[in-house]
Amino acid sequence: MYRTEHPNPQFERKSYECLNGKWEFETGAGEGKQNAEFKSKIEVPFCPEARLSGIGKTELFTDCIYAREIEISPDDLKGRLFLHFGAVDHLAQVYVNGESAGRHMGGYTAFCVEITPFVKAGKNKITVCVHDDVRENYPSGKQVKSELPHGCFYTRVTGIWQTVWLERTPREYIKSVKFFPDTENCRVKAELITEGEGNTEISVFYKGRLVGYAKGDGYYRQNFDIELSEKHLWELGKGRLYNVTITFGQDEVKSYFGLRDVRYEGKKFLLNGRSVFQRLVLDQGYYCEGHYTAPDVEAMKKDIELGLSLGFNGARLHQKVFEQRFLYECDRAGYMVWGEYPSWGVEYENLDGLGQFVNEWRETVEQYFNHPSVITWCPLNETWESLENKGKVRDVRFPEAVYAITKLLDPTRPCVDVSGGYHGRFTDLFDFHCYHTPEEISEYIQAIEERDELVMNTLYAANPEPDTMYDGTLPLNASEYGGVAYVAEGGWGYRTKSSEEEFVKDYIEATRQFLDCGKISGFCYTQLYDVEQEQNGFFTFDRQPKLSEKAMQQIAKCNRSAARIEMENDKKGKRG
Repeated sequence: MYRTEHPNPQFERKSYECLNGKWEFETGAGEGKQNAEFKSKIEVPFCPEARLSGIGKTELFTDCIYAREIEISPDDLKGRLFLHFGAVDHLAQVYVNGESAGRHMGGYTAFCVEITPFVKAGKNKITVCVHDDVRENYPSGKQVKSELPHGCFYTRVTGIWQTVWLERTPREYIKSVKFFPDTENCRVKAELITEGEGNTEISVFYKGRLVGYAKGDGYYRQNFDIELSEKHLWELGKGRLYNVTITFGQDEVKSYFGLRDVRYEGKKFLLNGRSVFQRLVLDQGYYCEGHYTAPDVEAMKKDIELGLSLGFNGARLHQKVFEQRFLYECDRAGYMVWGEYPSWGVEYENLDGLGQFVNEWRETVEQYFNHPSVITWCPLNETWESLENKGKVRDVRFPEAVYAITKLLDPTRPCVDVSGGYHGRFTDLFDFHCYHTPEEISEYIQAIEERDELVMNTLYAANPEPDTMYDGTLPLNASEYGGVAYVAEGGWGYRTKSSEEEFVKDYIEATRQFLDCGKISGFCYTQLYDVEQEQNGFFTFDRQPKLSEKAMQQIAKCNRSAARIEMENDKKGKRG
């Protein structure tokens, strides 16, 4: 069986039972088949399009159905039972023993269904009916809507693509916890949501030492302010984490948090009060054997290690909600990330899609909230006019509403309303996408330095509204650049270089200009590895280096060199 590890160390119980492995499976609409017998088998948690699923069905289909049996003991019936799904794309209807137990819409966020009323002692049948049509008006990210992948659109992902597990709890149990670290005062606030009434204890540990404790009693919402006896900041390359044990009555949950603060001050991005240049790389979260799903935890770790080896200090997790286990590894590594949503697929000019988008984005923010590695929210990407119909221009109210809701959900992190698109009137930073030559970038940098002016055109040519143009006050981030295809035989990239020498020269010339600009707080290079036909990575799709060791070292040296905005931390010019 693949992927037996706990998928979410942020909220872990001993009662975890992994339900990955062989499930019954078939394509086609599932209504009326809740108790059917199927001939095909699929390896969960891999989508049917992936080779690791055992299916490998890449042609377009819109419906499928899963089924398997679970064993329930008489003792289990004394408490509560929850069936958890890391993610199911897109609309999932869950049945237990032929009865409807729950429903979830949204292909990227976790959900659970309480199955206590529907089970009996002994064998019980779980059935999941899925509908997923990427041609409809809902978020689908980089999933291709036509038959074959092309450009920066990749193979579709349908159905279950993250871990499924069963969890047993007492009748009164912990539903969720949020942590609010206070670096200045060396404290952490914990907001606990419970079902029922009982006594609560929270113990905080650092490397096994008890460094904080609180207790109380109450019901539904409980708040704790915990003093920490030891201060260990979460920093770049040093993912110092505090482990937490929470007990509520007979229930116990393991969690963790990082003590860190992120914010902007003027044009600078501050991590724990020090200016840090965001040296990010674009990570699409695709795997050649599993598509959206990593074959194992080691594959997740490897992608972080590859980014660090090239001198990047984080990644923009692009057009996908990554598995929480991946975020855990980022937390441990001290690796900064942008928390993004796969917004492509939504018609921005049509407010009918806003309601569903906001609900899915809300679930994403709540799911990622406790991860210290998440330093910026990025709900939308490239909201130009419709590429299929140039007369359709997005409604500015869409990103403005999403930004307002994001700040309501989480006032502790910066939020860019739209990455590389037409910004609304409200955003914490102004970013731009720049797939241009180093010579063209030089002109843009000069305008920024001399006049606080963004003069570059976006990739597609509709005109933004005058009151949404850059006014020189907000922080700037070059959140996509590069995209240079090297050794692209039949592949695609924004630009192409035929030799390693040319590629490295182009990279260093472009990157140095962002590092040397005192008004830019970070960049994100496209991209870490190739994805299918998009061949503009440093590594191939199966994570093999495309450049010589010498070339990789040159790139890493460039990335690690001082950024001007970091040198301005104080009058002595110390780096952050």
